[in-house]
Amino acid sequence: MSLINYSSREINCKIVYYGPGLCGKTTNIQYVYNKVDPSTKGKLITLATEMDRTLFFDFLPLELGQVKGFKTRFHLYTVPGQVYYDASRKLILRGVDGIVFVADSQSARYDANIESLYNLHENLEEYKLKLDDVPFVLQYNKRDMDNIIPMEEMEQELNPEKFPSFPAVAVKGDGVFDTLKCVAKGVLKKLSNN
Repeated sequence: MSLINYSSREINCKIVYYGPGLCGKTTNIQYVYNKVDPSTKGKLITLATEMDRTLFFDFLPLELGQVKGFKTRFHLYTVPGQVYYDASRKLILRGVDGIVFVADSQSARYDANIESLYNLHENLEEYKLKLDDVPFVLQYNKRDMDNIIPMEEMEQELNPEKFPSFPAVAVKGDGVFDTLKCVAKGVLKKLSNN
């Protein structure tokens, strides 16, 4: 649910990075934050819990243009990866305009990916939403690691609906902006159609 600020002529959109613990959500956001023009971004805020953290910042991507004469500001959030922070995950999803699911490509994290994706579906139901209702992109992170799950297998298990997906190595920036641009374009397209 985008928020419109008529005085600044900005539409504020919320993109949430979702996924299991230590999959690379934070790495994605930090990489974007470090590469975005300082004049177009807000402060990076970290809300640390005992064993996890949530990050947030907003930025105004000038190259994506305007929607109906309004500039678009994106607010990027990560959810805590640990399942016992489920209440925080639900709260962060409230009013979401786009979702990036960051999956960990390591074989040992196979079950964690499935559990986290299932949890995303459950939490969206709280807001009477499905993945089809929200621009959604999958990112298969850590493709540079040993013992990774083949892309075809990840697609088959995590993406049978064939949403847009990207391989990534977030620590190097590979696939980070491709993922973000794809979900941002989906959000802008949905806004333009409303």
